[in-house]
Amino acid sequence: MQKTILHLDLDTFFVSVERKLDNRLVGKPILVGGLSDRGVVAACSYETRGFGIHSGMPMKMAKELCPEAIRIKGNAGTYSTHSDVVTDIIKAYVPLFEKSSIDEFYADLTGMDRFFGSYKYASELRQRIINEAGLPISFGLSVNKVVSKVATGQAKPNNQLKIDYGLEKQFLAPLSIKKIPMVGDKTYQTLRNLGLRKVGTVQKMPMDVMQRVLGKNGGIIWKRANGIDHSPVVPFCERKSISNERTFDKDTIDVVKLRGLLIAMTENLAYQLRRGEKLTACIAVKIRYSDFNTYSKQMRIPYTSADHILIPKILELFKTLYNRRLLVRLIGIRFSHLVSGNYQINLFEDTEEALSLYQAMDHIRNKYGDKSVVRASAMGKNTIGRMHNPFNGQPPIVLAHRKQ
Repeated sequence: MQKTILHLDLDTFFVSVERKLDNRLVGKPILVGGLSDRGVVAACSYETRGFGIHSGMPMKMAKELCPEAIRIKGNAGTYSTHSDVVTDIIKAYVPLFEKSSIDEFYADLTGMDRFFGSYKYASELRQRIINEAGLPISFGLSVNKVVSKVATGQAKPNNQLKIDYGLEKQFLAPLSIKKIPMVGDKTYQTLRNLGLRKVGTVQKMPMDVMQRVLGKNGGIIWKRANGIDHSPVVPFCERKSISNERTFDKDTIDVVKLRGLLIAMTENLAYQLRRGEKLTACIAVKIRYSDFNTYSKQMRIPYTSADHILIPKILELFKTLYNRRLLVRLIGIRFSHLVSGNYQINLFEDTEEALSLYQAMDHIRNKYGDKSVVRASAMGKNTIGRMHNPFNGQPPIVLAHRKQ
């Protein structure tokens, strides 16, 4: 049986939410992101894109390109709430779906044609989301995730597109190679330097040529250019979680030590989230005292995988939970309500430097180990000398934070 995969994408999600809350913004150029010159554009309306503005651009540059644009700081909690509304609608009408980010979803509608019709069902689902959530949404429908995602991009804004079986290559051929998922700015420039502009040109090339130029990724890009993708829809599961805890050899009441350990564990789990392309929306802290009584407290938060968002929340939970002044036997944290997605939800709170810092830190951790970069606040007295490190006996890099 041929697969039928649906890709749904909420159009300019942050902007659409702001317009839903204030209809005076409809039709006007909107920038959502950090309001300072060091801030980053998290989302921009279609009205601003003709000026060359895009997500991830420094707000200062965007403001120069389009001075009349209305700038909004945005609210992560508000966006997460609206995302949850859409998620609940999809969950109620689709048996198997994947939430790939705060505003993107995949659904496996294989077999639906026998009973109802996949395109008709997807159309009615999209209309239900528009009516009940009050947000514009587009979809693409095809035999796999890659082609459906590209089709959604072609359908926007607020529209839908079906690619019939067997027409995948024909649909992709006239498009720019930048439309292929996984082709970022650097890869795009490399391919352009080779004279490759259209997907159809890549389709005519032998796969081994692409592999020689781009390595393993070249083979993946070649397959995607030819409409080949066998990646499954990963079932969405809100209960999935990751956790870390520490049982002390000797019970302690050293609050500085406890806070430092919590910071270190949070930092490590946040890195695991980013490495696995996951975001969390619920955090929890657990304490077990010397009398073996155990207490825990949790908090719902906007989807994130950023240390600087998670650490203060964890410490806030610890402060409200730790009030017995007893010796502590065990301490732990847990991140739950995980969804697939790259770190993006807090772009409107971050600076370009902060985003670059995360990329640099994670690159070092990927190469040398997850303890090769640590925050100074996570390290206790004389810790540096005792820590495992991969730098030929040199201590790990320590980050000392400067308040903005």
